[in-house]
Amino acid sequence: MRQVNFTIIFVFCLAMVLFGLENTESVTINLVQGVSFQAPLAVELLLSLGIGAILAWVFSVWVGLQRFFESRKEFEEIEIRETQIAELQQDVERYKSELQEQQRLLPAASTGSSD
Repeated sequence: MRQVNFTIIFVFCLAMVLFGLENTESVTINLVQGVSFQAPLAVELLLSLGIGAILAWVFSVWVGLQRFFESRKEFEEIEIRETQIAELQQDVERYKSELQEQQRLLPAASTGSSD
């Protein structure tokens, strides 16, 4: 796996070097009126690639945080429901024991008729 990673990185770096060698023309970028700068096309494209990668990373971190907080909220709701289930199970057990106690206290039904 290390060799595959090394090969991918090497090919990517080689492509970046060749891209830089092929795009050496100087271009002007106007940010706002009166603010502009000149740099080789390769530098400007790589800079915009880097900014795009950073923005994609920030977006993925933002989405990850949203998912974390949503799952945390769902986890809290699950804990509340589990607590309610446990309380209801205790109530059922208590009702069963009360019912058994009441059935024990009832007079026994006569098996024969008392005529």
